[in-house]
Order: sequence, then structure tokens, then C-alpha cells
Amino acid sequence: MNYKLNYYFSILLLLASLNLQAQKKYVLVVHGGAGTILKKSMTPEKEAAYTAALTKALQQGYDAIKSGKTSLDAVEAAIRVLEDSPLFNAGKGAVFTHDGKNEMDAAIMEGKSLKAGAVAGVSVIRNPITAARAVMEKSEHVMMVSRGAEQFAKQCGVEIVDPKYFYTKERWDGLQQAIKEDSVRAVLDHGNKKSMKLGTINRDYKFGTVGAVALDKMGNLAAGTSTGGMTNKKYGRVGDSPIIGAGTYANNLTAGISCTGWGEFYIRSVVAYDVSAMMEYKNLSVSDASKTALNKMEKLGGDGGLIALDKNGNVAMPFNTEGMYRGTVTEEGKIEVLIYK
Repeated sequence: MNYKLNYYFSILLLLASLNLQAQKKYVLVVHGGAGTILKKSMTPEKEAAYTAALTKALQQGYDAIKSGKTSLDAVEAAIRVLEDSPLFNAGKGAVFTHDGKNEMDAAIMEGKSLKAGAVAGVSVIRNPITAARAVMEKSEHVMMVSRGAEQFAKQCGVEIVDPKYFYTKERWDGLQQAIKEDSVRAVLDHGNKKSMKLGTINRDYKFGTVGAVALDKMGNLAAGTSTGGMTNKKYGRVGDSPIIGAGTYANNLTAGISCTGWGEFYIRSVVAYDVSAMMEYKNLSVSDASKTALNKMEKLGGDGGLIALDKNGNVAMPFNTEGMYRGTVTEEGKIEVLIYK
């Protein structure tokens, strides 16, 4: 009898061991925006370009983690790659405001101390994510905006560029189309004051906001997000990306989260913190918490997606749009990039 019990016990241990080996541990996850991303509308060349950019971002972040650097270093490194690419609505590829300017937002947060930094409405900082980190590490504040943020970034040695650096023809043409659609809408709504709201109706349907979440060798989480906002935005509009708890959040007790989508709804739903809160107080998995938070936001009328990485290396990447540029890398360095639903 003892022989049989020992045999079955050995089998159970083996199965448990195999199950643990089968569970991948992720150390970095990135996104390049969620929205109307259809394979039929994508050329092979452009798909390859997106894949290459996301792969490069994952590799840069992974290299930082592998060399023993912090999760903050990995997040910043990955996001800088995406900010320097004209493919995404952040940094070099930022969309234009109604006034023909590029106004960018970014935030970064570490899960160990809950320290965070953010900038909003900046237009001459090459890598807003680096400016956000400077706010976190070199000031007593969490958020700085516009010219004040730019002045502070310059004093901290963050690279400043001519606003012309951010010009891309594709984004400029997108603004002209948006202004045209805005004019048509204004004519259709003429006299109907109830439907006239200050702001913009022309949001970017291929939300190109970028983000990253990392888990380093010390077990610390960090999350960051960077964006150019919405095409044709007016009146100094700021979305969820630089708002801690709305578009960006990290807590070592739970997970790191970076969001992408229609910012107003992410702000109202406090999506990023909601994921963490449900994990902490309801003991939900990162996957269940992420889906639940996204569903709550969707019921209000918003759309988009998010990436989340928990303290154990489990990842979640839910979205309610046609696609989301996203990718992961395991602790062994295996990279996977996905785009469509």
C-alpha cells in the first residue's frame, strides 16, 4: 500500500513540476496602441515595420533587465524606442493639435515606493518618458505641464529639440482630414446646442499611445506610458496617459499597468488603479482584474486596451478594439509580437 501511495505521490509531484515549467514568466510587456487595426488595411511592409519596432523595444528593455538594471530603466528604454519611431502616436510620431502643434504627455511609476512622475502638454522634449522620470527623481512633484515642464527638463539635461522634429506628413494629413470632418459636423449640428460640446470629435481611431511594464531581478515592477494625444485636440486637452491611476500605475503588491484608448473614459473609470485594487482587495488574478476593469470602462462608452504584468510575471493584454500593437518577452529572452485580434 505504501508503495502505491509513494508512486502516486511521485506522479503528482512530476505533474506539478511540469505545470510550473509550462508557466511562462514574463519580465517585460509593451504596447503601441489599440484601435481600428485591420489586417486587410495593413501592407506587409508596414506590418513588418511595426513588428520590428516593437521587437526592438522589447529587446532594449530585456537587455536592461538581463544586465541587472531596474524595471524603471527597462520601461524607459523600451518606451524611448517607440517614442523615436514615427509609427506610433508618441514622440516623433505624435499627432497634431487643432493649432498644428504636437503636445505630448507621459508618465512613469515604480511599484516599490509608489513614486511617480509625469509631464503633460510638452512640445520640445524629444523623449517625454525621460522627462517624466526626471520629475519623479529630481523634484518633489508628480506632474509638471507645458513650458514649466520643458524648463525643468532642460535644467535636468533632458534632450530638447526644435518642434519641427515631430513633423510627419502622415500626421499632418490626418489633422487636415480631421479639421474637414469637424467642419462638416459643425454644419450638421448647427442650431442644436445640446449636441455641441467643446473639445474634439476627431479622436485617433488607431490609438498609438505607447507603454511598457517591467519586472526586474529584484522583483520590482515599473510602468510607463507616452502619447501624443488625439488628432485635432483643442483647449489644452490632456488624456489619461500622464494621470497616475488612470492610464499608468504600478504597485509591487499587485501589478504594473499601462493603458491605451479613449482617455476621457480611462480617467473617469480610473482603469489602471482599478486593476490593481481588484487584485489587492478582491484577490483577482491579473487577467480577471484587467478584463473586469476594461469591461467597466467599455460600459461607459469607451474603447481601447491595456497591458498588465503582475509580481509573479503573469501577463494580461486585453482590448475591446479590432487590434492592439503588443508584445512580450520572457525571462529567457523569448520575444513575441502581436497586432490583430
